[in-house]
Amino acid sequence: MIRIGVVVGSTRPGRKAEAVAAWVRDIAAQRGDATAELVDLADHALPHLNTPLPPSMAPSGDPAVRRWAARIAAFDAYVFVTPEYNHSVPGVLKDAIDYLYREWRNKAAGLVSYGVHGGTRAAEHLRLVLSQVEVADVRSQVSLSLVTDFVDFTEFRPAPAQAKAVGEMLDQVVAWAGALRVLRGH
Repeated sequence: MIRIGVVVGSTRPGRKAEAVAAWVRDIAAQRGDATAELVDLADHALPHLNTPLPPSMAPSGDPAVRRWAARIAAFDAYVFVTPEYNHSVPGVLKDAIDYLYREWRNKAAGLVSYGVHGGTRAAEHLRLVLSQVEVADVRSQVSLSLVTDFVDFTEFRPAPAQAKAVGEMLDQVVAWAGALRVLRGH
């Protein structure tokens, strides 16, 4: 069974990421080959990145970062749910990724983005960041429009086809996570 962490990539007041992530988790829960849990950045009071060395050389000794590391290490794969802020991901998500290395390495990830234009620029930027911590992001992604998948830009009500897109993305995440187990030695 593949364990997927669905990362709620925003802590901003009024965020949409929590509702979107719960929807992804619920779709994943219907599968027989994976389990999914929400991983909410709001539950992890991480400081701004403040380590003198990169985590690939020296993991942080900060207790909050160590708790974050233990939470992330427990999963085989991730689905990152991110809004697009100024053509990129929220700073809190970037810091949360940057604090770790070993815990991310040789795992798979799917991307779910949202914004006026589907959050596609944030997703593309996130792919670059994930590649540096050796996360294999899958090709299929879900791009949610604030215009067509939200009522009045606030209430999440995805178009019916979006659930199928999540399923296709999860198919790839599960397949890659299983294949990458060999590299992780599990």
